[in-house]
Amino acid sequence: MAVRPAIAIGTASPFREVPMKPKLLIPIVASSTLLLTANPCTAGIRYVGKNLQSFIDTAKPGDTLRLAVGAFEATPVTFIDSLCGNCQEPKTRHQASYGFRIKDKSLWIVGAGPDKTVLVTKAGYGVFFDNAAEGGIRGVSITGGIRDTSGLATDAGIVVRNSRITVENCWIRDNTQYPESLIVGIGGVMGREGAELYVINNKITNNTWDGVALYRGATATIADNIIHQGRGAGVGITWDATATVLRNQVSQFWKGIGSFGATRVICKNNVVYHCLGWGIIATGTSYMDCANNLIFRNGNCGFGLWGPDVHGRLTNNVIVLNGWRDEWVCPRVGVWNLGHPLLTPMSYNVLWENVQGDWRDMPDYTNEFNNVHVDPLWDTLTFVPQPGSPLIDNGNPELTDPDGTRSDIGIYGGPQAFRKPVPIPRTAPVDTRKKKN
Repeated sequence: MAVRPAIAIGTASPFREVPMKPKLLIPIVASSTLLLTANPCTAGIRYVGKNLQSFIDTAKPGDTLRLAVGAFEATPVTFIDSLCGNCQEPKTRHQASYGFRIKDKSLWIVGAGPDKTVLVTKAGYGVFFDNAAEGGIRGVSITGGIRDTSGLATDAGIVVRNSRITVENCWIRDNTQYPESLIVGIGGVMGREGAELYVINNKITNNTWDGVALYRGATATIADNIIHQGRGAGVGITWDATATVLRNQVSQFWKGIGSFGATRVICKNNVVYHCLGWGIIATGTSYMDCANNLIFRNGNCGFGLWGPDVHGRLTNNVIVLNGWRDEWVCPRVGVWNLGHPLLTPMSYNVLWENVQGDWRDMPDYTNEFNNVHVDPLWDTLTFVPQPGSPLIDNGNPELTDPDGTRSDIGIYGGPQAFRKPVPIPRTAPVDTRKKKN
């Protein structure tokens, strides 16, 4: 295993392409309302006072709104959403609310940093990009959401529909107010109809529904995020959405990463741990390419294959120590199969010390197809393979490490490998099924 250049989780990734962003031409000036342009043919940079929505409404397409240090509070607006993201019939009208809405124009919102600029949304759709062409949001915290009373609303800190949006270096946190009568709460980022999302290098923590969820017609690259503590799924790809999910840390959700319906998902080099149910699941007629993940200490099963029409690949993963709590959604095993193994080849995986065994409802693949039951021999804080580890250069020969050598097994192997040790917190899991935030 070659020594690789350092790039930590939470930094920009060399493996992604994102839309070109407007260059910031001059330093930040707090609370100024001056519109500045480089020339008459380029978009402007506006410096925003406290009424952010008024600046959004009067901005020209392509403008960048620069937010100074401080809190920007929304005046929530109730509206009727004519489409439903997660209803059997898409044209189901329901009531929802938004805090800030960017509608019918391209726009960038740029804060002074997620620990300095705070958007307090007081609404279900916190920041709502609606037919916004392209643009994005960077360097802010988004918090203070209040759940809509309709369970049909896809509430989240950021909701995107019919827009090409980058969400980068944001902290979506503590959106915790929801009524006792609803199971659903407020998620982190929701991609709706026609959304093309780049969710890169964010923290999505302590919200009350999915971390990132995609619905009908949405696509996304979801990379290098910390997605921690919520209800629902850490990353849920549903209906006919598509996603590439790379190098994320997903922890303390009901369930980790899932492909549902007729979705297509590339799921590589993620750390999925301390979730209550399964770590990673593929179900419906979805395609899931699951490679080089660490699936560690989840409450029930590590990986679940649900249904005879699922297809994809399970390779180069480390699936260890799953099954610490009573059975809820699947057995307390490494891999639970309710599908057809020939449609989802399983090879070159390392399984170890899963509470009720490695394989369930399928043939025992130990020592078959290069799957092994063996101690991974790694650093117990960072999961870096130590000398003599079976993870080193023993991965699927179809995959290579960034230096061109045969891939390692686990998160430090394969083309999308972590390049720097990833410390995994050892905090105890939280049973958010019973806890109200």
